[in-house]
Amino acid sequence: METKQDTTSLEREITQNKGSTIVTQRREIGQKLTLSPLARSILKKRYLNNNEKPEEMFWRVAEHVAQVEKQYGCDANEWAEKFYQIMTELKFLPNSPCLMNAGTQLGQLAACFVLPVEDNLEGIFNTVKEAALVNKSGGGTGFSFSQLRPDGDIVGSTSGVASGPVSFMQVFNAATEQVKQGGRRRGANMGVLEVTHPDILTFIRAKSKAGILENFNLSVAVDSKFMQKALAGEDYELVNPRTGRITGRLNAQDVLDEMIREAWRTGEPGLLFLDKVNDANPTSHIGQIEATNPCGEQPLLPYESCNLGSINLTRMIRDKRIDWDKLRETTRLAVRFLDDVIDVNRYRLPQIEYMTASNRKIGLGVMGLADLLYELGIPYDSEEAVQFAGKMASFIQQEAHRASEELAGERGCFPNWEGSTWDTKHHRRMRNAASITIAPTGSISLIAGCSSGIEPNFSLVYERKVEDEKSVIVNPVFERVAREQGFYQPGLTEDILNCGSLKNIDGIPEQVKLVFVTALEIQPEWHVRMQAAFQQFTDNAVSKTVNLPKHASIADVDRVFRLAWELGCKGITVYRDGSRPDQTLRTRAEVPAGGLPRAHPEATTGRTKKVKVGCGNLYITVNRDADGVCEIFTNVGRGGGCPSQAEATSRLASIALRAGVAPEAIVEQLRGIRCLSTLTAKKKQSGIKVLSCPDAIGRTIEEFLNGRECGSETPLPDRCPECGSRLEHEGGRCMICRVCGFSKCY
Repeated sequence: METKQDTTSLEREITQNKGSTIVTQRREIGQKLTLSPLARSILKKRYLNNNEKPEEMFWRVAEHVAQVEKQYGCDANEWAEKFYQIMTELKFLPNSPCLMNAGTQLGQLAACFVLPVEDNLEGIFNTVKEAALVNKSGGGTGFSFSQLRPDGDIVGSTSGVASGPVSFMQVFNAATEQVKQGGRRRGANMGVLEVTHPDILTFIRAKSKAGILENFNLSVAVDSKFMQKALAGEDYELVNPRTGRITGRLNAQDVLDEMIREAWRTGEPGLLFLDKVNDANPTSHIGQIEATNPCGEQPLLPYESCNLGSINLTRMIRDKRIDWDKLRETTRLAVRFLDDVIDVNRYRLPQIEYMTASNRKIGLGVMGLADLLYELGIPYDSEEAVQFAGKMASFIQQEAHRASEELAGERGCFPNWEGSTWDTKHHRRMRNAASITIAPTGSISLIAGCSSGIEPNFSLVYERKVEDEKSVIVNPVFERVAREQGFYQPGLTEDILNCGSLKNIDGIPEQVKLVFVTALEIQPEWHVRMQAAFQQFTDNAVSKTVNLPKHASIADVDRVFRLAWELGCKGITVYRDGSRPDQTLRTRAEVPAGGLPRAHPEATTGRTKKVKVGCGNLYITVNRDADGVCEIFTNVGRGGGCPSQAEATSRLASIALRAGVAPEAIVEQLRGIRCLSTLTAKKKQSGIKVLSCPDAIGRTIEEFLNGRECGSETPLPDRCPECGSRLEHEGGRCMICRVCGFSKCY
C-alpha cells in the first residue's frame, strides 16, 4: 500500500545521537508507513537513531541527501519530498550505510570500496590502516593481492624471504576482526589473486579449513585465455609479479578443477572474469580494474567507491502488469538520489573522495524479482522468466543512462569523461561513468518486504521463535494465491515446513507448484542464465549465488563455472547446501520417514562442556561431521551418581541424529525434563543451571546449534548468531537470516 503524505506540517529540530548532531525534519503524515513487524524490528536494532521513528529516519536521509540540490540551483525541499516519497512507498531504498549514516556526524554513505595493495611493507600496512578506517565507517573493502611477491621470493632490503600474499591477508583479516563497522556492521573484505600468480594454489586452498580468513571472500581472477587452455587441457605460465619472469607452469584444467573442488566443498573461491570486467571498464584510460567489493557486484579502480540503491520491483506492478511509467519515474529519481549522495558523502580518505568524484560511479539495482515473478505467474526457471528479466534490465539501464545524460546537461559530465568509452565509443555526455549494479539486498529487502535482489526465494514459509512463542511467516504472494484458489487449508504451512517445498504436497494445482519454486529446486543452469540476463544490461556486475542442493556433484559446479564464462558473466559464486563442515541445521525436508542410521563417521570434530547436575559434574561432548551434528557422549565425574541415564540418552540421541532426525527436534524433547536429585541440589548450592542430565544434554546441543559451540562465543557461519535459525547464502556469499533479520556483507 502506498503512503499518502500531508506535506503541510514540517518542523525542524536538532537531536543528539551518541555525540553526533543529527538534523531532521519531523513531520505529520496522514497515513502511517506500512512495514512488517520484522522490518520494524530490523530498523530499531540497526538503523534508527535514539528514539527515531522509521518515518523520521527516511526524512533524515531524504533531507540530508537533497541538500546537494542547492548547489545546483534547485529547490532542496522539493527534492527531499520526492526522495522521501519513493523511500516511504518502498519503491526504492539506498544501501544500509546511507540509511544509517545520512544526517549524522559520521556521514559515510557508500557501501563499496577498493584499495590498492603495494608490494612493500610500508604500502601494505598503510592499506591495512586505510581499510580499518573504511570498515569503521560502514564500508566493505576489496583488494587485489596480485602484485605481492610470492612465498619464498627474496626481499632485497633485508636479504630475507617473502611470506606471500596469503600470509598478509591474515593481517588484513585480523584488523577487520577488531573493527566493527560504524558500531553496527561487521567488516567484510574481498581478496582477489590472479591465476598466474605463483601462490595461486595456496590461495585457492586458503579457506579449506574452518576459521581461516573468516572476514574475507575469495575470488580467483581468470581470463578467457586461461579458460580456453583449461578446456584444451593445456599448461599455462606462472609469473612472478615482482620481476615479470616466468617461474613455472601448471595445467590449466588441473587448477580449474582445484577451484571447482574447493567451491563444492566450502563455497570458496569464486571466479572473477577479469578480462570481461575490463572490456566493460568505462574509464580504462585512467586504469585497469583488478578487484571488486566484498560481494563481487562492484568492480572498482583503486581508491574508487560506489554507493548503491535498489528498486523494489514488487511496487512496479499494477493489475498483473508492469507499470512501465512508474518504473521509469522511479529509475530516474533513484539515479538523481544516488548522484547527490556522491556530493554529500563524507569520505574517510582524500584519495577516495578524489577518485569517486572523478568518475562518479553509482550502482542502481533491483530487489523483489522472485516475488514479482510469483505475482506475474512466471516460473523463475523458465525461458519466459529469462526473457522477461532481460527486457526489464534493458529498460532500467536505458532509463538510468538517460537520467545520467540529463544530469550531465544540468551539472556537467564526470571529470574523467573525456577519453572514456562514453566519449570515444558512445559519444554521449554522461554524469556517471557507470549507473547499474545488481547488488545483494539482504537487510533492505527485509525492510521493503520483498525477496532479495534477483535471487529466488529460499523458502515459502519460515518458522520464527521469539522466547517461547512460535510464529509462522508465509510468503504473502503465495498466501494470497492459496486463499484465492481455495487450497489454503489448516496444516498447509506445516506441510511446507516439513517438505521444504510444494513439490510433494497434495491438493496444490500443478501450475502453482511450477510458479512457486524455491532456490534449491531450481536447476543450476537457470540460476546462471538469470544472472547472465541481468549482466547483459548491467554497467558494473551482478551479485548472485548459485544455490545448489546438498546432493549436487562436483560436475554440477564445473558446469556452472563454464556456463557463467560462456554467457558473459563477470563473476560467479556457488554455495552447496550443507557444504561447510560446521553447518549443523537441516531443513525438516531432509528428515527421512524411517530407516537405519548412517554409518559412524571415521573422523569428527566437536567440543566438550562441563555441566553441574545433581550427581556431580556431567561432561557432555557434541561432535559433528560433514553432514552436521552426529553424536553425543556423556561422562559423569568423580562425584558418582547414575551414569546410565545420561549414557542411554546420549546413545539414543546419536542414533537419531545419524538417522536424519533434526537436532532441533531432539533438543525440544530433552529440554525441560526434570530430575529430583538435580532440583534438590539446585536449591542447596549455586552453579547448577539445568533441571536434569537430559535437560543438560538438550541445552548443550542447542548451544552448539546456535553457534556458541558449547561455551565458545564464535558463531557458526551457517547459523544465525542472533536467533540460531538457518542463514541463507545469496548475492555473492552474503548471508542473511530471514527470521530475525541478521545479515553479513551487506
